[in-house]
Amino acid sequence: ERAAAFRFLNQVLREAQDLVFLIQFDTLARVRLGFSNSRAQLEEILNDIDTPTRRELRASGGTGTSCFDAIASGAELLKTQSGRKALIVLSDGVDSSSHHTLPMAIEAAQRADAIVYAVYFTDAGFYAGAGGIPDGRALMSRIARETGGAFYEVTRKLTIDQIFSLIEQELRNQYSIGFEPARKAGFPSFRNTQLTTGRRDHGVRTGVGYWGWPV
Repeated sequence: ERAAAFRFLNQVLREAQDLVFLIQFDTLARVRLGFSNSRAQLEEILNDIDTPTRRELRASGGTGTSCFDAIASGAELLKTQSGRKALIVLSDGVDSSSHHTLPMAIEAAQRADAIVYAVYFTDAGFYAGAGGIPDGRALMSRIARETGGAFYEVTRKLTIDQIFSLIEQELRNQYSIGFEPARKAGFPSFRNTQLTTGRRDHGVRTGVGYWGWPV
């Protein structure tokens, strides 16, 4: 996963234009690298990320991950940035450690105008003897859908490298569409939107809406 992540960043990062940050999360969410465009820094931090063993997680009372907190933290970092903003989240979607709920994490990403690419993978062995694998697929899929991103599941047929390649292609081929609403916002409120195409052989994927602010 570390190697695939660096290969992806090495391909997609334009040092003069793009910035990347890294958040590691298990029972806690921690910013390991703030905004950077240095490939050397990214490689160093990725190599330094230490995944806790099952014994360490269970000893600390961790039965899941703080995925929702990580999304909210990433959204907070992106809030002040302009241009294309995306969060790529690698997780099994099982969360029992976050202070944020799923709706709170989604709202944080929406308020930051950040789309979420949810990369779902599970470790069946970790949950052995715990009543089976909790289904985090639906949670990860909802996060991606409501922020206008995409959901991917790592399988034998679809590897993490292939998924990163698909995300890279999409990031390079996105469009930004602006419009002026007929009704001004009197107070901060969420507005649902729907975008369609006149061609039956084409599809459009967007977020479910945006947060309007008084002007």
